[in-house]
Amino acid sequence: MTTKVKTPAEIKAMRESGRILATVLQYLRPKVKPGISTAELARFAKAEIIRQGGEPAFLGYEGFPDVICISVNDEIVHGIPKADTIIADGDIVSLDMGVSYKGMITDSAITVIAGRAKQKRHLELVKNTEEALYEGLAVIHDQVRTGDIGEAIEKFLNKFGYGIVRDLVGHGVGHQIHEDPNIPNYGRANTGPWLDAGMTIAVEPMVTLGADHVHIADDKWTVKTADGSWAAHFEHTILITKNGYEILTKV
Repeated sequence: MTTKVKTPAEIKAMRESGRILATVLQYLRPKVKPGISTAELARFAKAEIIRQGGEPAFLGYEGFPDVICISVNDEIVHGIPKADTIIADGDIVSLDMGVSYKGMITDSAITVIAGRAKQKRHLELVKNTEEALYEGLAVIHDQVRTGDIGEAIEKFLNKFGYGIVRDLVGHGVGHQIHEDPNIPNYGRANTGPWLDAGMTIAVEPMVTLGADHVHIADDKWTVKTADGSWAAHFEHTILITKNGYEILTKV
């Protein structure tokens, strides 16, 4: 379905959904330490979503087996939490999660380095990927086009020579986890579908230290870099307003 202009009641529910989601991600952030398993992080996430009054939107979505995607190092997105995946010192860990509240869904992701970074460029990758997200958000307003957002993200990231993943994109969100239109992290201004005030979208740059090519792991879910380079991922769900935007997934 195509994302719709939301009613005041739907926006109110999405604000609460986003608050819960942002609260849970910030709760998880300091728990991303060497020695913890991704399955244990997922258990913390599920318990905190429920404690905060939300419902896990990812669990069972198209068969996904957990409440959160946890992707490590060369895994870009959709990593399945596992008891035998143990976080090591210096790992780049992306936490991607959705929350439903009164039937309205938000989607957000952060990337954290466990312990001490192995290389300066890992710190820079995480920092610049998050900044790229805000570069994309900065151009959003009523009647923005998807190409405007993509161009802003791509223009910023190209300064660093990163790989910008093209097979995975942002999207509309609200009544469903993934709604049309797609929001690529590359493109040309004044192209693509128009977006109206009152619509809600997820903007999510996914960036690698190598090329943009990807492949899917044997678990049929985890998306990894084809060249083994490490990756970072940040995402916010935002409400488009007349003159800008409101971040819904922020504490």
